[in-house]
Amino acid sequence: MDTRIYGFVGLGLIGGSMARAIKNAEPDCKIIAYTPHRSTVDAAKEEGTIDVALDRIGPEFTDCDYIFLCAPVEINNDNLELLMPYLSLKTTVTDIGSVKNSIHEKVRELGIEKQFIGGHPMTGTERIGYQNSKASLLENAYYILTKTDSCQKERLEDYYLLVKKMGAIPLVVPYLQHDYATAAISHVPHVLSAALVNLVKNSDNEDHLMKTIAAGGFKDITRISSSSPVMWQQICNTNSENISGLLEHLIDSLIEIKLAVEDHDPDKLLDFFTSARTYRESFSDFTSGPIQKTYVLHVEIDDQPGRLAAVAVLLSDHNVNIKNIGIVHNREYERGTLRIEFHSGKDLEQATKLLTSNEYTVVLTQG
Repeated sequence: MDTRIYGFVGLGLIGGSMARAIKNAEPDCKIIAYTPHRSTVDAAKEEGTIDVALDRIGPEFTDCDYIFLCAPVEINNDNLELLMPYLSLKTTVTDIGSVKNSIHEKVRELGIEKQFIGGHPMTGTERIGYQNSKASLLENAYYILTKTDSCQKERLEDYYLLVKKMGAIPLVVPYLQHDYATAAISHVPHVLSAALVNLVKNSDNEDHLMKTIAAGGFKDITRISSSSPVMWQQICNTNSENISGLLEHLIDSLIEIKLAVEDHDPDKLLDFFTSARTYRESFSDFTSGPIQKTYVLHVEIDDQPGRLAAVAVLLSDHNVNIKNIGIVHNREYERGTLRIEFHSGKDLEQATKLLTSNEYTVVLTQG
């Protein structure tokens, strides 16, 4: 089999993670990449993630088997136009945007529907940039493919297999359906998360009491507000109809529950929370989505010097990789004085067994 060539235009968190995953799956492949920040592609080349670092979109992309557009949604459209003079008929062009209508319209305008397949790896973290990318980010994450009506069957099948090589789970979905679904499960939650953060910001007192005690549920539900503001500005601009329509439904629901709170209506309040809990607990925990699954446990420890360090050393001595560790100051919604987050389910499982066997009280957290 000939050595495959993959081109990346943009190499941030998702693009970098994909490049790493492809390189792991196909060590002999050639990866070229361009990003406006030369330091990014230079770092990726030095690490061995890519083979050629470019400072422009040019003829180097002509030989690519795949070109991944990995910039923000609206910039992908501009970059696609810049690629047109260098685009070979053999090349499968794709993107990673969480909105598909805009890029599909641009592809139709440029007349390259036969060789375009939209892509959306439904994974990520609150951190951005190539420096935070890792191949494991794709593992067991849904990766949606949105084909055009004239897309060649062989291209779709090849891309489907490539997604599986990256460790992700491919799903073929019509692009308009994709945009409506992601508006509900990703875009509106980001808007709501930002609104909650701004609510606390604007409601807090001069002593910043709310900010000081914010923990538990508030931090969990607002974690995604740390994502790129520019990216979310563009997502809202390009998927505005779906986001606006769903926000209207959400506002109606909030008004309804507001009235139930004011009226002290026990039945409506119970139905509201019971319905949400029942549906939320039906979600699968085996795959990651746009709001990535977290691997967290809580440990009961005495408030004595060295107790936190003892836990950290115990896990470190047994090669358990810790993502984050800290004391929980507000435990109204969380059990356990020490919160530990891990990179994977394997680390979580190993830590649970290790701590339990050393007579620590461990409480697992679903996420």
